Amino acid sequence: MLIKLAITTALFSSVANAWSLHSISAGSNFINFFNFYNGADPTHGFVQYVDQSTAAAKNLVYMQGEQTIIKADNTTVTPGGRPSVRIESKSTFNSGLFVLDIEHMPVGCGTWPAFWMFGDNWPNQGEIDIIEGVNEQTTNSVALHTSNGCTMAGVNRPQLGSVKTPNCDVNAPGQGANEGCAVSSGDTRTYGRGFNSNKGGVYATRWTAGQGIQVWFFTRSAIPGDISSNNPNPDSWGLPVATFPFQSCPANKFKDLRIVLNLTFCGDWAGSVYGNAGCPSTCVDFVQNTPSAFGEAYWKINSLKVFQ
Repeated sequence: MLIKLAITTALFSSVANAWSLHSISAGSNFINFFNFYNGADPTHGFVQYVDQSTAAAKNLVYMQGEQTIIKADNTTVTPGGRPSVRIESKSTFNSGLFVLDIEHMPVGCGTWPAFWMFGDNWPNQGEIDIIEGVNEQTTNSVALHTSNGCTMAGVNRPQLGSVKTPNCDVNAPGQGANEGCAVSSGDTRTYGRGFNSNKGGVYATRWTAGQGIQVWFFTRSAIPGDISSNNPNPDSWGLPVATFPFQSCPANKFKDLRIVLNLTFCGDWAGSVYGNAGCPSTCVDFVQNTPSAFGEAYWKINSLKVFQ
């Protein structure tokens, strides 16, 4: 098995629209970019997050060629919650361009996969949800979550997606608890089974103090050449799925964020809407007693590139 890893560190270029490659995490060393979280699920999911050695022993993290597979247990009845993986980057970030290339994401009743960023002092350091959904959801949801004083209401936001909720405050009046300012992509290629049937694609997230936060999605056949050549120019990519300008939201609402990839089950979101998802039984009962239903509950990752 030949696995390649390239890690390059460089200074930010002063040239307009020029991003310098900070790191590529891929292959057998993809996991080295992260720590394994094995505490209680903050979203109250029916899950057992396992440490790295347990994940390896249970074959929840392994290589398939040069791709990294991260999955949940799909062979065991699990009364204490389904064993799964949550990884968090060892480094924190205060800006950057984050490019994730994945071929497959977890799907199915009871699932709640996410690729996101958050600060340890949540919500005071902010949260950026890049890929997120539950159960048999068909389109991606992008969202920000903050403390009081960050809103997108009344702000000009050129984007492909549709605004679901405008206030990023996790306790915003008139919104559900912790809804944040969310955008729905409306494109079935961005999430779930539609995403997987097209061999996934690339999510790119730009975060700068001057331009705010934007999230783009590119299908496998439409990945820009400047991403593949490690010379990205986001200004040439067209409209993002979601854009969050820092106009009515101070840039300092987001600081020292870690990159997270995880798969939980049921919990505050997937569990609360499970009854409306067309799924069998109850969420906990299904997740506990139907291991064979989770054969598609896995991430297949090509690479994570960070530019600064």
